[in-house]
Parts: sequence; structure tokens; C-alpha cells
Amino acid sequence: MPTFGKDRFVSGIFKRELKNRFLCEVAINNQDNICYVPSSCHLSNFLSLENKKVILIPTSSKNTRTQYSLLALPYKRSFILLNSSLANKAIENSINKRRFSFLGKRKTIQKEKHLENYKADFIIKDSQTILEIKSLITTDKEAIFPTVYSERALNQYRQLFSLVDKGYSVYYFIVSLNPYVKVIRINKKSEFYSYYCVGKTKGINFKAFSCRLVDKTPFIDKEIPIIEQ
Repeated sequence: MPTFGKDRFVSGIFKRELKNRFLCEVAINNQDNICYVPSSCHLSNFLSLENKKVILIPTSSKNTRTQYSLLALPYKRSFILLNSSLANKAIENSINKRRFSFLGKRKTIQKEKHLENYKADFIIKDSQTILEIKSLITTDKEAIFPTVYSERALNQYRQLFSLVDKGYSVYYFIVSLNPYVKVIRINKKSEFYSYYCVGKTKGINFKAFSCRLVDKTPFIDKEIPIIEQ
């Protein structure tokens, strides 16, 4: 079983999700604790966690009602990350590596920058390139994207169309928080699919990656293919 190697990380047994999607119950040292779930929707939409060992990290804010935040599920010889924001962190930690040379010059990168009503995950100022990052949590080797309907994601896509028309380059990155995913299949039955097709005709670039913890830090592990299901 892999370990993080730091006392500040603790393990527990996941008991259940609560009605509030940001909260769950985890048994730590045989005591039930309410813990924070850093995910935009219920994790049960993606995988089953009940009675499984999970890794938690102390919450950073002193004003929160929860002492711990859900971090990862030990899986095979690695981890499936359960914090969706770590997809952005993995890109940030890897963006200057040779793997991303297709993005060109990357000396000036801004995070969470507003462009009109759109909030970009990253903007590469050198080339006026927008990076939109979407995370994916699954135990499947062949993952379906998207898994759930998101009106917010569709609205973001409409805004990206407008920004492409204004001269921005756009890359849409799908990041698997499971390092063992081998392929991403676009769900043709989803509302997202028609936007995906229009985006390709407009020149939006789609790429998928898996990420992995390296010395307790998330990095992009490898690029994985995207297939239309």
C-alpha cells in the first residue's frame, strides 16, 4: 500500500456522503468525523467509496466546521485523487515541461483570470491562449466524459466560442484523477457532445491527461487518447 510519508496525512474509513455535497462522514480511529468533500458534486456519481479506506488532510482554515478534507482513495499502487481542484494544480506543476511544448512560449501564465464574464483557469499571455481544465474521477480504464450533466460547463463552453471568435486560442484539457485511465470516450448521448463538435470546427483543441502524485505533489503523468463513443 502506498503511503504519503507525513504524519499530517491521516487515513480513515469512508462511511457515507451527506445531503450537503461538500460533506461526508469518515471513521478516523473508530470515531465518526464530518469531513469536507472538495468536489462540485456528489462523489457517488463517479465511484463507490462506502467502507473503503481514504486519505485525508487537515483543513487549512481555522473557521471551518470540519477538521479534515478528503484527499485520495488508495488504488492499486497509487491513488485516485478525490479533490477536483488538483487537476488544475497538476497542470500548473507540469505546464513548463516538454510535454506541453505544443503550447509554445509559456513565460507569462495567469491563473483564474476574468475575460468578460468568463473565468479562465489559465491564460498564457505569450500567445493569448486559454486553458480550460476539467477533472474526471473514475475507476474505469476507459472513462466516459462527461459523467454528469453540468449547465455551468455548457455555459462556459458558450463563452469559449465567443472568445475564439475574438482571436483567442483555446485548449480544453480533460484530466483524469486516476493515473490508470487509458482512454477518454466522449459521450455522444450527452448535451456536451454537440458543443464538443462545434468547438472542434471553431478550432478548440481537446486533449486528455492522467495525473499522479509524485512526492505528495500532483503532476501530469501522461497524455491519453480521446475517442468519440
